[in-house]
Amino acid sequence: MKRFLITVASLVAFSAASMAAESGWLTDYEAAKKQAKEQNRPILINFTGTDWCGWCIKIEKEIFSKDEFKAYAKENLVLMEVDFPEKKKQSDEVKAQNKVLDKEFKIEGYPTIFLIDAEGKKLSEDIGYRKGGAQAYVDHLKELLSKKKE
Repeated sequence: MKRFLITVASLVAFSAASMAAESGWLTDYEAAKKQAKEQNRPILINFTGTDWCGWCIKIEKEIFSKDEFKAYAKENLVLMEVDFPEKKKQSDEVKAQNKVLDKEFKIEGYPTIFLIDAEGKKLSEDIGYRKGGAQAYVDHLKELLSKKKE
């Protein structure tokens, strides 16, 4: 029975990691920084509570799940999710990493979303939720990034 429970727990953790990867959101900070460096792209880092935070769920439904955002992100960003779920299972490594990132970025609430570079330096203040849907969010990201290039 113990072996069965370990197997089930492993499958749940693996499927959660697979779903995050399929959605384009990485959960490994070092992998996100490496990809950002290789692709010369900024990281959109999303500190979230995916299974309990109302605003986090709202931004996922209204913005991150929409084709306009996905298309822009696929070509221009590395997506990193730093999740603090109440029910969803995470590996001990991810929990530990997320706790460190929470302190490093001085997170005070969720969602907190920044653009950062491949070294982890902030390129923006907290973007958070914005009204207007996916295209308005993409336009705001473009504006923030264009100001950094000037």
